[in-house]
Amino acid sequence: MTDLIALKSAARKAAFTRRGETHRAEDAPARNAAANAKLMDVIARHTGKIIGAYMPMRSEIDPLPAMNGLAATSQIAVPVIEANGQPLKFALWTPDTVMTMGTFGARIPADCQWVEPEILIAPLVSFDRAGGRLGYGGGFYDRTLEGLRAKRPTLAVGFAWAAQEAVDLPLEDTDQPLDYIVTENEVITF
Repeated sequence: MTDLIALKSAARKAAFTRRGETHRAEDAPARNAAANAKLMDVIARHTGKIIGAYMPMRSEIDPLPAMNGLAATSQIAVPVIEANGQPLKFALWTPDTVMTMGTFGARIPADCQWVEPEILIAPLVSFDRAGGRLGYGGGFYDRTLEGLRAKRPTLAVGFAWAAQEAVDLPLEDTDQPLDYIVTENEVITF
């Protein structure tokens, strides 16, 4: 297990470097717009479903343009971390929602109205062409997807910069696979 922890740590470090460089690039706003257009195309196939998205932090690719557009036809929710080792809960969000600072510096609605998403747009540190996702290491999205998928089919859409792609990610049996990966360059379907 220690080897896997070390492998994941090294993979995260390399991916954070690539993601940060992409985020700071001069053409990042145009590439973010291209990624959001692709994300909206994927999600538009599933209108009317509750969509779990996320509030971007640090150098994550920013899904807010897609969230704003999708809010016209679907309910959007954002994650709230209640405790370590627990799945995420999702609170309804609109472009006008008053936000406050939550755990780990993520913005959350000031007044949480809980829902369960049927589609989950997941941030990630790295991904591979087999639908693998490497997150921050807390297991929040894996636990959440496992619980949601035990109740009903739940689509998982990884949203990332293309530079976050890796080969042979170190994954565990508990790591939940993605159904789609959307980057500024393409949509990968599994």
